[in-house]
Amino acid sequence: MLAGVGFPVRLAGRALAPVRAAAWGGAARRVALPAPWPARAATSAPSQVGDSPRRLSAAATPPLSHPSPTPPAPLAPSHPQRALCAQVGAALALGRLNHLAVAVPDLDASVALYRDVLGAEVSEPESLPEHGVTVVFINLPNTKIELLHPFGERSPIQGFLDKNPAGGMHHVCIEVADVTAAIAELKAKGIRVLSEEPKIGAHNKPVVFLHPKDCGGVLVELEEE
Repeated sequence: MLAGVGFPVRLAGRALAPVRAAAWGGAARRVALPAPWPARAATSAPSQVGDSPRRLSAAATPPLSHPSPTPPAPLAPSHPQRALCAQVGAALALGRLNHLAVAVPDLDASVALYRDVLGAEVSEPESLPEHGVTVVFINLPNTKIELLHPFGERSPIQGFLDKNPAGGMHHVCIEVADVTAAIAELKAKGIRVLSEEPKIGAHNKPVVFLHPKDCGGVLVELEEE
C-alpha cells in the first residue's frame, strides 16, 4: 500500500494538492484535491487566463455621471400683465377682498340657508335706497358674502334676476386706499366707471363700480379702506 506518498498534479492550469494513495477495500486509489484559488486584489485588472472582468469589484468601474436636471424657467407674465403692473399707481394698489356679492330672489330663504343650515354668522337686513338693494352680510373668517335683494321699482338687482331667476354671483368688492383718486386714474387709462363720483356703500364708505366690459366680464366694486 502507498499510503503517505504524494505526487504533485496540475489540472486546467491549476495546481492541485499532491495525490495521496489511500487504501480502501484492499486496493489503492489516487485522490486529487484541488488547491484554493490564489488571492487577488479586488480592484486589479484581469491578468491571468480564466480571469473575467465580471469578477472585478464595482469600485474599479467609475460611476456613471448624470447631469442634474435644469429647473424650468418661471413663466413670464403676458404683455398686458406687464404693462398693467408698470402703469398701476398707488391709488390703484388693490387691497384685500372685501366681499363677494350674490343676488338672491328670496332673501329670507337665503338667510335661513347660511344661518340655520351652514351655521354662519348673519347680519340684519339693511336697505340702501340709493343703490336699490336690501343687503345681508354673511361673515366669514377671511371675507364676507353679501346677499343682494331688489329694493324699489327701479332696482338694478331686479334686472339681473330677470335674466337669472335663480340668482347668482353679482360682483366682487376690493378695497383701495382712495376711491376718488382711483376713479381719476382709471379714467385716464380708459376704464369706464358707472358713476362720476363715489357713492356711500353698505359700510358707510365711498364706493364705485367699474364697467364689466372693461374688467373681463366681471362687475368690480372698489371700496375705500
